[in-house]
Amino acid sequence: MRVWGVSRRCDGVVEEIGGTDEGGRKSVATISGRGWDANRWHRLASRMLMCDHLHPPDPYNEIVEPHLRETGFYYVSQIGVIKGQSAMINALIERWRLETHTFHFPVGECAVTLEDVALILGLPTNSLPVTGPTMSSFEALEAECLHQFGIASRKTDCRGSFIKLKWFRGLKDRIVLNDDVHIQMYVKCHIMLFGTVLFADKSGTAVHWKFLPLLRNFGGIIQFSWGSACLAHLYRSLCRATRVDCKEMDGPLTLLVSWAWIRLPFLAPIPGNPVVFPVANRWHNWDRQNYPYRYKTLAHYRRLLDGLQEGQFVWQAYGIGYIDPDVIPLAIRHNSVIWSATVPLISFECIEWHATDRVRRQFGLTQGVPAQGQDLGASHGEVLTGPKNQDWADTHSL
Repeated sequence: MRVWGVSRRCDGVVEEIGGTDEGGRKSVATISGRGWDANRWHRLASRMLMCDHLHPPDPYNEIVEPHLRETGFYYVSQIGVIKGQSAMINALIERWRLETHTFHFPVGECAVTLEDVALILGLPTNSLPVTGPTMSSFEALEAECLHQFGIASRKTDCRGSFIKLKWFRGLKDRIVLNDDVHIQMYVKCHIMLFGTVLFADKSGTAVHWKFLPLLRNFGGIIQFSWGSACLAHLYRSLCRATRVDCKEMDGPLTLLVSWAWIRLPFLAPIPGNPVVFPVANRWHNWDRQNYPYRYKTLAHYRRLLDGLQEGQFVWQAYGIGYIDPDVIPLAIRHNSVIWSATVPLISFECIEWHATDRVRRQFGLTQGVPAQGQDLGASHGEVLTGPKNQDWADTHSL
């Protein structure tokens, strides 16, 4: 039997999910008696990943708002503090299948899609992929900062190819907003600080400098599909979190928890307000209204997801009755034609598959038999560790 997923039931039994037997038939079977290491399954069933990397966006001076709108980062800048729920995130991770890039629930497969990114975070999801070369040379990093900001970061301001956020914050605070050139520098610093929200690593204190060259042409910043890159990082984080030896999850967790609360409203800490945009702000400071919610356990969420019934999952979460259509900006809605596309999601070395053919019901379509899961090969595990002087636009060209 070929197995591509596991699930831990509420009674403690770990099951093989979605395996195929010798005849090619789908099956579900218990693990016992199949030669699996007992300690490995115990760790998988009992672990609790740390999921504390929910950083609020940095504030900005209102003078720069027109320039911020020009870049496509205005709406995501409006999102306040959205605290997560670690137990719920862990329960979702247990339902994630890295082979299909979907969550597997009793009612069917579902996923965070480009539609969710656009409406939850308000990010652009169309146009050019977020990609280009990466260079491990400090001299190249230094030259890029000098070119864009007129000042170079020191080695003490960096951690390898990552620039510490405190350097960007210090620079941003010192910029005098007296002309377009300095306002653009200020906005670029603000965008780089979004590294903790959109492309967070486990430290939450630095951002890779590979994004800086994409900000050189200020008017061209909006031409990149930042929403696609953000979703690629979420998929990558979910895939890594399924590993038995993983201890914490990073990535855009604000996107994940907001998706869960709008698609599974019975899990939400407070009711969502349909006239709020971006949608993530529906749960701004929810803990002030429902503080005990943070103490719900992993067993609680496992039980709810195991008993999920048709009608409890909101397949079309952004239709009439769920969100006021007048609050969705035209600039966001204009990209809706590509939200259901089955395409690769790219952010430099990170490439993931947007498997919308498996979640057609989320777009109001009839679910047919999906294609075989896309095999991304070695690219799916690519990481920027050690020297990586490479042009990812060529590596991932299709």
